[in-house]
Amino acid sequence: MRAMTDASPTSRRRERARAARGAGQPLAPLPRLTNRWAPLEILDQEQVERIVTAAYRVLEEAGLEIRNRAARDAFRRGGGIVDEESQLVRLGREVVEAHLAHAPSSFVLHARNPERHLHVGGNVVNFGPVNGAPNVRDAVAGRRYGSIAAFRDILKLCHALGVLHWQGGIVVEPVDVPVPVRHLATYQAHVECADIVWAARGVGGVQAEDAIAISALEHGTSVEALAARPTLLTVTNVNSPRRLDEEILDNILVMARHGQCVVITPFTLMGAMAPVTLAGALVQQTAEALAVVALCQMVRPGTPCVLGGFTSNVDMRSGSPAFGTPEYVHAVIAGAQIGRRLGLPVRTSAVNAAPTVDAQATYETAFSLQAAILSHSHLVNHAAGWLEGGLSASLEKIVVDAELLRHWAAILKPVSFDDDDLGVEAIKAVPPGGHFFGTAHTLARYQTAFYQPLLSDWSSFESWTEAGARDATTRATALWQRLLGDYQPPPLDPGVREAIADYVARRTLELGAGGARA
Repeated sequence: MRAMTDASPTSRRRERARAARGAGQPLAPLPRLTNRWAPLEILDQEQVERIVTAAYRVLEEAGLEIRNRAARDAFRRGGGIVDEESQLVRLGREVVEAHLAHAPSSFVLHARNPERHLHVGGNVVNFGPVNGAPNVRDAVAGRRYGSIAAFRDILKLCHALGVLHWQGGIVVEPVDVPVPVRHLATYQAHVECADIVWAARGVGGVQAEDAIAISALEHGTSVEALAARPTLLTVTNVNSPRRLDEEILDNILVMARHGQCVVITPFTLMGAMAPVTLAGALVQQTAEALAVVALCQMVRPGTPCVLGGFTSNVDMRSGSPAFGTPEYVHAVIAGAQIGRRLGLPVRTSAVNAAPTVDAQATYETAFSLQAAILSHSHLVNHAAGWLEGGLSASLEKIVVDAELLRHWAAILKPVSFDDDDLGVEAIKAVPPGGHFFGTAHTLARYQTAFYQPLLSDWSSFESWTEAGARDATTRATALWQRLLGDYQPPPLDPGVREAIADYVARRTLELGAGGARA
């Protein structure tokens, strides 16, 4: 039997990695990522134009049901045809295109940490976390309803992993906080637990107003000044097909009036809330999103908007949504083409429908993420932690996804090809049949030559048998526990912390148990 050493190569490597990052310090955050490749396209120019033309026909001939008087008034002032009895709003193509001309093709949302501003548009790709899950789960405590403690843990873990470019909105629903004041607790957590751009709740005008007020306190400015230097986004939906309810529109109107970013995402699952064909679903998705982008420009020209896409298929036997499928990949790539045609940034997602953190969860997420990146999507939502088709936010899945995101960040780096990298002299110096482990060319680079995985286990077979093979999910459990144990909050001015705490306390009293709609 081979003599045992004090530590396996795997454990020594892990300890070196931990020492390199420093106990209690987060991993180095991903830089701003630029996709230098040409975007992958699956539609030809004629097909894109046919979808856009059909979308304009839907807006002009069928319209959308707008269940909000203030929004209908804005549409009327902007040139829409409004039927008050049916609440239908129809928009001519020339009207939409005139307002669409004011929507910026790129913009910047400002973070408290000036090194972490969110650049949206162009060839920049940004990752955001799971959002909207009612449950949280991990291998230690199992599956349970979300709580404000779980909400904070997700923010802390994502901050420590350093893989996100914005920290999301409602990363899990904190059901232990009363609904009328729940948004206040989440906004306070966003400010205290991380220092990058965060999102307002996507439903409710009160919720949007409080987000703007808290963001102004965080940035040490006035609510009025935020419009010139936007800090917030809201990711909100359409009640597809062709309906927007009062609460969603309240949220959109408040954000647009204050010049904050509106990410409008029609909920167009094929065969359920949209036509069963990809082309038909894309027509409806485009029409619904264009109506909201036009509305935002009617309210405040120049409002930053993002064309969201969530089109996927459903299991026609059960009606359950499916993600990471070939149909979803097609929808992501085609949706980004439509966004480029319209001159708008695009939001997609890295989603899956798996019930647990397993091979299905990983390959469905990998297909979704690859499509998002190769299509040149600008905001990739649900890129860390999404599980069960969005019913759960998983701590293990956050760690597994972080590995995927860090791999992609390394893939997107430009490859160096200077004379020394070509290695001609190194090749000449090694005799036929030799090796490069000990050459000066290798020794000068061995610490930085390759991407160092966060989670992957590349140890030898002997080490596996000594330590016992552990799957990626098991290793992820140990990693999130360690990162949460080491977590240190980012800097926050004590005066800002106190001002936000005072605001939350005052608004909690004002809203009480029934002062705001959910």
